[in-house]
Amino acid sequence: MSKFIIAIDLGGTSAKMGVLNDNAEIIDRWSVETDISQEGTLIVPNIIQSIQGFLNRENISIDDIKGIGLGTPGTINHEEGTVVSAYNLNWRTVQHVRDQFQEAFPVPFFMDNDANVAALGEQWQGAGEQADNVVMVTLGTGVGGGVVIDGQLVHGINQAAGEIGHMTIEFHDPIDCTCGKKGCLETVASATGAVNLATKHINDFGGQSELKSMVERGDEVSAYSIFQKAEEDQDEYALYIVDLYVDYLGRAFSHIANTLNPANIIIGGGVSGSGEFLRSRVEKYFKEYSFSQIRETSKVVIAKLGNDAGMFGAAQIVNNGLNK
Repeated sequence: MSKFIIAIDLGGTSAKMGVLNDNAEIIDRWSVETDISQEGTLIVPNIIQSIQGFLNRENISIDDIKGIGLGTPGTINHEEGTVVSAYNLNWRTVQHVRDQFQEAFPVPFFMDNDANVAALGEQWQGAGEQADNVVMVTLGTGVGGGVVIDGQLVHGINQAAGEIGHMTIEFHDPIDCTCGKKGCLETVASATGAVNLATKHINDFGGQSELKSMVERGDEVSAYSIFQKAEEDQDEYALYIVDLYVDYLGRAFSHIANTLNPANIIIGGGVSGSGEFLRSRVEKYFKEYSFSQIRETSKVVIAKLGNDAGMFGAAQIVNNGLNK
């Protein structure tokens, strides 16, 4: 009988869970609310209780489960099986996550940072096309990332590999970053970064533009509205801001690719909803800034899995862990 993997994608609002079979198919899924009260101490017990309830309802034996995988915010200590500094979970102190799961379920348990897990999911079942070498860049409120080399996640000496958003990319007139540095990619190429650019460059554009008028009036502006006005309305200022935005991204992608030469650089996160309009423009600058052999082999692609990336990645860390 084939065995199943339980995959968990833990977020600040909910923990999404699924059961995957040997064909990498999600055969069942459910979620449980993330209760961050009491310093987040209820989160793991609630997930465990939910899994136990599912197994009982479906009459699935623990012997049919080959492993459990978890993607979680925070800093992971893989040797100790702990998580810390996951502030949206209220985990400010060290959480002994692996111990709790293994006390409840006598099966192998593996976990990793949620951004890394999403990258692995896309590499395995999404836009990475199962290539061994893939980098994912997520464009949301910030800029996250995950690096997969030879089919394995890269963690670095302090588990901090993949902090692509804090690559210093602007030196001449840098914007302060929440990390304490200046000029990080996150300040100019996240959803927040797009708004930063629209505000910062308002005096550089002399033409007529609805976006410019919105900024001048102090109206609410978002990355979504900037890209929408650029693509649908052909708003000149919006197009100008988008060009600045994709220039920064293309430059950053060239640095990544010139160093790692991945098969695919995957764009994920909310801003990736702009699809080909974004991808093609990033690719233009990526090719301009990349070494010739790199631009011939590394591709810029849009993520495919959406909210399921974390679940597929959580399953794959089990597969990778069992195959070591």
